[in-house]
Amino acid sequence: MDIYEAMLSRHSVRRYLDRPIPAAIRERLQQEIDTCNCEGGLHLQLVTEEPGAFTGVMARYGSFSGVRNYIAVVGKKADDLEERGGYYGQRVVLLAQQLGLNSCWVALTFSKRRARFTLDEGEKLVLVVALGYGATQGAPHRSKPMSELVRCLNPMPDWFRRGAEYALTAPTAMNQQKFLLELADGNNVRATALRGPYAKLDLGIVKYQFELGAGRENFRWA
Repeated sequence: MDIYEAMLSRHSVRRYLDRPIPAAIRERLQQEIDTCNCEGGLHLQLVTEEPGAFTGVMARYGSFSGVRNYIAVVGKKADDLEERGGYYGQRVVLLAQQLGLNSCWVALTFSKRRARFTLDEGEKLVLVVALGYGATQGAPHRSKPMSELVRCLNPMPDWFRRGAEYALTAPTAMNQQKFLLELADGNNVRATALRGPYAKLDLGIVKYQFELGAGRENFRWA
């Protein structure tokens, strides 16, 4: 599937089959993670065949089962760490979808103590992304109307509308969509995180998907 099909078909999945991820797919994901870590100054980590993070009360509370693989979103502490984690994490998530895997962004309902990830000096774990072959393909979330999330005083250019449409499909914490996209003067676009849990991380995801739709050659982030 192409990247747009991946965005449309990718939904949060919490129940997974006991099916290992093939070596070729793990290697392709690791290549993308290495690239994202280099470009984004992050320490994303692919963890496979490790069930400990999703055992216990929190995982059951979150209705997770069968999770044995995940991506740990890690980076040095910084004001923009969550946004970068969302941006590059979604890049890996959409590749995983194209490779036939399912996923779910998980902030609280996993065991940080049992999870296997490495923290270098000055780093922190933002959250993890569950990964694997889903027992289902999940269900689409309801989106707010574009008029609530997008501002454009002048007639909306095609590239901006397309970017906004892609952004509206982005996963956000509790499906709250706490973001605002504004077309300022010319081709300057402003993306703002509103108040809400993990809104900065969500903004990174939204910005990545907006870029895919709008095309980086058509605008600049204000």
